[in-house]
Amino acid sequence: MTAHTQIQNLIETYRQAMMAKDVDKIMALYADDIVSFDAVKALQFKGKEAYRAHWEDCMKMCPGPHIFDFQDIRIEASQEIAFAHWLAHCGGTNDKGETQACWMRGSAGYRQEDGVWRIVHEHWSAPFDMEKGTMLFDLKP
Repeated sequence: MTAHTQIQNLIETYRQAMMAKDVDKIMALYADDIVSFDAVKALQFKGKEAYRAHWEDCMKMCPGPHIFDFQDIRIEASQEIAFAHWLAHCGGTNDKGETQACWMRGSAGYRQEDGVWRIVHEHWSAPFDMEKGTMLFDLKP
């Protein structure tokens, strides 16, 4: 199996774990030294322990079904390092039964460790209007 295919499979496993709200499965995909620039709460998260706490908080924000669809996935992979980026329609159902979702940008860096690909860097963001200082959550691809 090529590195490209392995990363493609890892991304799909990640997406399915998010939709299932399976924090253990999500965390198994990260390297111990993960550094994440997530779009929610903090400027950065360093290490699995900090990022696990963040994901647990995120799962509580949307108690209903999750939305986590990827579009325009691009992967560049060598034998030990890989990079991918995509557009993601993500969100979920809040405690009032309302669906809250938007399109965001995602990218990740991967490193092969003992024959297993791990996410070593992740970045999530949404564009914003610099003049108004507001996020542009209504954009669509």
